[in-house]
Amino acid sequence: MIDQLLAKYPVISDQVSKDQIRVVLHELEKVLAADRAGAVVEFGCYIGTTSLFIQRLLDARGDGREFHVYDSFEGLPAKVAQDDSPAGMQFQAGELSISKKGFIREFQKAGLRPPRIHKGWFSNLSTQDVPEQIGFAFLDGDFYDSIHDSLKLVLPRLTAGATIIIDDYAREALPGVAKAVRELLPQKMLSKITTSHNLAIIHT
Repeated sequence: MIDQLLAKYPVISDQVSKDQIRVVLHELEKVLAADRAGAVVEFGCYIGTTSLFIQRLLDARGDGREFHVYDSFEGLPAKVAQDDSPAGMQFQAGELSISKKGFIREFQKAGLRPPRIHKGWFSNLSTQDVPEQIGFAFLDGDFYDSIHDSLKLVLPRLTAGATIIIDDYAREALPGVAKAVRELLPQKMLSKITTSHNLAIIHT
Protein backbone atom coordinates (compact mmCIF):
# COMPACT_ATOMS: atom_id res chain seq x y z
CA MET A 1 0.00 0.00 0.00
CA ILE A 2 2.79 2.43 0.91
CA ASP A 3 4.71 1.86 -2.30
CA GLN A 4 1.48 2.36 -4.25
CA LEU A 5 0.87 5.70 -2.54
CA LEU A 6 4.43 6.85 -3.20
CA ALA A 7 4.20 5.79 -6.84
CA LYS A 8 0.83 7.47 -7.40
CA TYR A 9 1.31 10.83 -5.68
CA PRO A 10 4.07 13.46 -6.01
CA VAL A 11 6.48 14.66 -3.35
CA ILE A 12 5.67 18.38 -3.42
CA SER A 13 8.82 19.79 -1.78
CA ASP A 14 12.53 19.07 -1.65
CA GLN A 15 12.62 19.10 2.15
CA VAL A 16 11.82 15.41 2.48
CA SER A 17 12.72 12.42 0.30
CA LYS A 18 10.61 9.46 -0.78
CA ASP A 19 12.83 7.22 1.33
CA GLN A 20 12.09 9.30 4.41
CA ILE A 21 8.35 9.36 3.69
CA ARG A 22 8.46 5.58 3.25
CA VAL A 23 10.00 5.19 6.70
CA VAL A 24 7.39 7.47 8.29
CA LEU A 25 4.51 5.65 6.61
CA HIS A 26 5.92 2.22 7.39
CA GLU A 27 6.16 3.06 11.08
CA LEU A 28 2.71 4.65 11.09
CA GLU A 29 1.24 1.59 9.40
CA LYS A 30 2.63 -0.62 12.17
CA VAL A 31 0.93 1.57 14.77
CA LEU A 32 -2.36 1.42 12.86
CA ALA A 33 -2.15 -2.33 12.25
CA ALA A 34 -1.56 -2.95 15.95
CA ASP A 35 -4.51 -0.66 16.74
CA ARG A 36 -2.44 1.42 19.15
CA ALA A 37 -4.51 4.06 20.89
CA GLY A 38 -3.98 7.75 20.34
CA ALA A 39 -3.94 10.53 17.78
CA VAL A 40 -1.33 11.20 15.11
CA VAL A 41 0.64 14.44 15.52
CA GLU A 42 3.17 16.20 13.29
CA PHE A 43 5.27 19.08 14.59
CA GLY A 44 6.72 21.04 11.68
CA CYS A 45 4.63 20.42 8.58
CA TYR A 46 5.89 23.15 6.18
CA ILE A 47 3.92 22.91 2.91
CA GLY A 48 2.41 19.55 3.84
CA THR A 49 4.39 16.93 1.93
CA THR A 50 4.48 14.40 4.74
CA SER A 51 1.09 15.48 6.06
CA LEU A 52 -0.57 14.62 2.76
CA PHE A 53 0.90 11.12 2.75
CA ILE A 54 -0.04 10.54 6.39
CA GLN A 55 -3.64 11.48 5.61
CA ARG A 56 -3.64 9.28 2.52
CA LEU A 57 -2.51 6.29 4.56
CA LEU A 58 -5.11 6.96 7.25
CA ASP A 59 -7.80 7.18 4.57
CA ALA A 60 -6.57 4.06 2.75
CA ARG A 61 -6.80 2.07 5.97
CA GLY A 62 -10.17 3.59 6.90
CA ASP A 63 -8.69 4.89 10.14
CA GLY A 64 -10.52 7.98 11.36
CA ARG A 65 -8.30 8.86 14.31
CA GLU A 66 -7.43 12.50 14.90
CA PHE A 67 -4.51 13.98 13.01
CA HIS A 68 -3.00 17.23 14.32
CA VAL A 69 -0.30 19.35 12.69
CA TYR A 70 1.69 22.16 14.31
CA ASP A 71 3.69 24.88 12.60
CA SER A 72 4.51 28.57 13.00
CA PHE A 73 3.89 29.09 9.27
CA GLU A 74 6.57 31.76 9.59
CA GLY A 75 9.57 29.68 8.57
CA LEU A 76 12.48 28.56 10.68
CA PRO A 77 12.97 30.11 14.13
CA ALA A 78 16.24 31.61 15.28
CA LYS A 79 19.08 29.25 16.14
CA VAL A 80 20.59 28.86 19.59
CA ALA A 81 24.11 27.79 20.57
CA GLN A 82 23.18 24.10 20.47
CA ASP A 83 22.47 24.41 16.73
CA ASP A 84 25.91 25.72 15.77
CA SER A 85 27.53 23.69 13.00
CA PRO A 86 29.83 24.71 10.14
CA ALA A 87 27.79 22.35 7.98
CA GLY A 88 24.51 24.10 8.71
CA MET A 89 25.17 27.68 7.70
CA GLN A 90 22.40 27.61 5.08
CA PHE A 91 19.65 27.21 7.69
CA GLN A 92 18.56 30.69 8.72
CA ALA A 93 15.59 32.19 10.57
CA GLY A 94 12.60 32.85 8.33
CA GLU A 95 13.53 30.30 5.67
CA LEU A 96 10.98 27.68 4.60
CA SER A 97 8.04 29.96 5.23
CA ILE A 98 4.62 28.93 3.96
CA SER A 99 1.24 30.35 4.95
CA LYS A 100 -1.46 28.33 6.65
CA LYS A 101 -3.63 29.05 3.61
CA GLY A 102 -0.93 27.59 1.39
CA PHE A 103 -0.86 24.43 3.49
CA ILE A 104 -4.64 24.07 3.34
CA ARG A 105 -4.57 24.70 -0.41
CA GLU A 106 -2.40 21.62 -0.92
CA PHE A 107 -5.00 19.47 0.81
CA GLN A 108 -7.75 21.01 -1.29
CA LYS A 109 -5.81 20.33 -4.48
CA ALA A 110 -5.31 16.72 -3.36
CA GLY A 111 -8.99 16.29 -2.49
CA LEU A 112 -8.15 15.41 1.11
CA ARG A 113 -9.66 16.50 4.40
CA PRO A 114 -7.08 18.69 6.16
CA PRO A 115 -5.89 17.75 9.64
CA ARG A 116 -6.49 19.88 12.71
CA ILE A 117 -4.06 22.76 12.29
CA HIS A 118 -2.38 24.56 15.19
CA LYS A 119 -0.57 27.74 14.19
CA GLY A 120 2.15 29.05 16.48
CA TRP A 121 5.71 28.65 17.70
CA PHE A 122 6.07 25.43 19.65
CA SER A 123 7.27 27.37 22.69
CA ASN A 124 3.89 29.12 22.84
CA LEU A 125 1.82 25.94 22.73
CA SER A 126 0.37 24.44 25.89
CA THR A 127 -0.82 20.99 26.90
CA GLN A 128 -4.32 22.08 25.90
CA ASP A 129 -3.15 22.19 22.27
CA VAL A 130 -2.08 18.54 22.32
CA PRO A 131 -4.35 15.46 22.24
CA GLU A 132 -4.79 13.59 25.52
CA GLN A 133 -3.40 10.45 23.89
CA ILE A 134 -0.77 10.25 21.15
CA GLY A 135 -0.07 7.02 19.31
CA PHE A 136 2.27 8.36 16.63
CA ALA A 137 4.39 11.51 16.53
CA PHE A 138 6.54 12.89 13.72
CA LEU A 139 8.77 15.75 14.84
CA ASP A 140 10.45 17.89 12.18
CA GLY A 141 11.53 21.04 13.99
CA ASP A 142 15.09 21.30 12.58
CA PHE A 143 16.55 23.12 15.59
CA TYR A 144 17.24 22.43 19.27
CA ASP A 145 14.47 24.60 20.73
CA SER A 146 11.79 23.28 18.38
CA ILE A 147 12.58 19.64 19.11
CA HIS A 148 12.95 20.35 22.83
CA ASP A 149 9.61 22.18 22.99
CA SER A 150 7.71 19.60 20.94
CA LEU A 151 9.13 16.65 22.88
CA LYS A 152 8.06 18.26 26.17
CA LEU A 153 4.49 18.36 24.85
CA VAL A 154 4.46 14.92 23.27
CA LEU A 155 6.26 12.68 25.77
CA PRO A 156 3.68 12.85 28.60
CA ARG A 157 0.84 12.00 26.20
CA LEU A 158 2.31 8.89 24.54
CA THR A 159 0.25 5.74 24.83
CA ALA A 160 1.62 2.23 25.34
CA GLY A 161 3.32 1.08 22.14
CA ALA A 162 3.41 4.57 20.61
CA THR A 163 6.09 5.52 18.08
CA ILE A 164 8.05 8.75 17.70
CA ILE A 165 10.01 9.66 14.57
CA ILE A 166 12.37 12.64 14.70
CA ASP A 167 13.76 14.14 11.50
CA ASP A 168 17.38 15.30 11.18
CA TYR A 169 18.51 13.32 14.23
CA ALA A 170 21.56 11.99 12.41
CA ARG A 171 22.23 15.10 10.33
CA GLU A 172 25.55 16.84 10.91
CA ALA A 173 24.20 20.21 9.77
CA LEU A 174 21.50 20.23 12.48
CA PRO A 175 23.16 19.01 15.69
CA GLY A 176 20.61 20.65 17.97
CA VAL A 177 18.07 17.94 17.14
CA ALA A 178 20.10 15.09 18.64
CA LYS A 179 21.12 17.26 21.61
CA ALA A 180 17.47 17.94 22.50
CA VAL A 181 16.59 14.27 22.13
CA ARG A 182 19.44 13.15 24.37
CA GLU A 183 18.46 15.70 27.02
CA LEU A 184 14.78 14.89 27.21
CA LEU A 185 14.34 11.22 26.43
CA PRO A 186 14.67 8.81 29.35
CA GLN A 187 17.52 6.32 29.04
CA LYS A 188 15.09 3.47 28.42
CA MET A 189 13.85 5.22 25.27
CA LEU A 190 17.30 6.41 24.17
CA SER A 191 18.50 2.81 24.17
CA LYS A 192 15.74 1.91 21.70
CA ILE A 193 16.59 4.52 19.06
CA THR A 194 17.28 3.25 15.57
CA THR A 195 18.12 5.50 12.63
CA SER A 196 17.22 5.44 8.95
CA HIS A 197 17.78 8.23 6.41
CA ASN A 198 18.65 10.71 9.21
CA LEU A 199 15.44 9.84 11.05
CA ALA A 200 15.40 8.66 14.66
CA ILE A 201 12.79 5.95 15.24
CA ILE A 202 11.70 5.30 18.81
CA HIS A 203 9.25 2.60 19.84
CA THR A 204 7.94 3.13 23.36
